[in-house]
Amino acid sequence: MLDNLRQHRYKQIPQTDRIFEKNRADDKEFLMIKVELILGIAGACRTDELVNLTVDDIEDVGSSLIIPRIFVVTDVGNMLELFRKYLSLRPPHVKHKPLFCTTKQENPVGKNAMGKIPSVVASYLKLPDVACYTGHCLRRSSATLLADAGVDITTIKRHAGWKSTTVAEGYVENSIENKTKIANQVLVGTTTSAITKTVNVSESNIPSNINFENCTNVTFNLNVNK
Repeated sequence: MLDNLRQHRYKQIPQTDRIFEKNRADDKEFLMIKVELILGIAGACRTDELVNLTVDDIEDVGSSLIIPRIFVVTDVGNMLELFRKYLSLRPPHVKHKPLFCTTKQENPVGKNAMGKIPSVVASYLKLPDVACYTGHCLRRSSATLLADAGVDITTIKRHAGWKSTTVAEGYVENSIENKTKIANQVLVGTTTSAITKTVNVSESNIPSNINFENCTNVTFNLNVNK
């Protein structure tokens, strides 16, 4: 039972990109949720960090958003457009500084309400065990995406603000991409790791054949010395 609770507590949200697709989740209902997903996953944010985030904390430099602790949201898809749209709907008479507010932006969103947003996303995506998606999901999703992209442990620790190497190692060890790479290496002797090989030849000794085996997604760079 305890193992199940731990597993449920640390669920990540898969397929979050689906909620950003056009004609999917209506901005009238999901705009704030989309912005929370963008900032929460980009920054591996804790729930209280999102609750305490203020409009003054975010610097819009045109091509990206710069946020304290410090992480950056770049102009991928329509993410910056969604953030700017959300900010533009903030009534001018609102005096409080927290970024995330209730529907009419009259009152700041509290920690309990913020922590339930991942379960709302899970429900929209029709995922099982909706109640198990807690505020920690955004942090876990961020670390898992980095691990799946092959990022090293030091970078994951720095990004999430972890002091413990053990925590970061857990995400790398449980990465599906890493497990797939290991399976390929064990079962068929292949690797998905990038390998760079530079061969310098002259016009007089260009080889007629160059053979490669068990390779996918290969880039060739041929330098001919005159």
